[in-house]
Amino acid sequence: MMLVSIVDDDLSVRRALRRLVASAGFSVETFASGRELLDSESLGQSHCIVLDIHLGGLSGFDVQQRLKTLGVQAPVIFITAHDDAVTHGRANGSGAVAYLRKPFEDHALIDAIERAIGKTDSPEGRG
Repeated sequence: MMLVSIVDDDLSVRRALRRLVASAGFSVETFASGRELLDSESLGQSHCIVLDIHLGGLSGFDVQQRLKTLGVQAPVIFITAHDDAVTHGRANGSGAVAYLRKPFEDHALIDAIERAIGKTDSPEGRG
């Protein structure tokens, strides 16, 4: 089963995303911070990482950069509730598979994850 790692500092968001992604047939791990993800023993096993941009401590952008430095090649999907032109531009230039503004439709995230792991080429869900 494909493993999706979800990083969000809001417990209710983590729970909701875990249920959603698991219901789509993926194995799911959740993390409350970028540091938790980076320290995880299963980090190299992730097929896709759903990463909140605005986290306490390391930002999603910081985490993505450290993943690259560590050689982790799992595609990243950025999510954020704090959308602005600078953040959107930075996310689009980061190589992330998708950028989703909270709240987003369930299918938008699942479509982005499936694109990220190569299950579909559907352009839906791109932000």
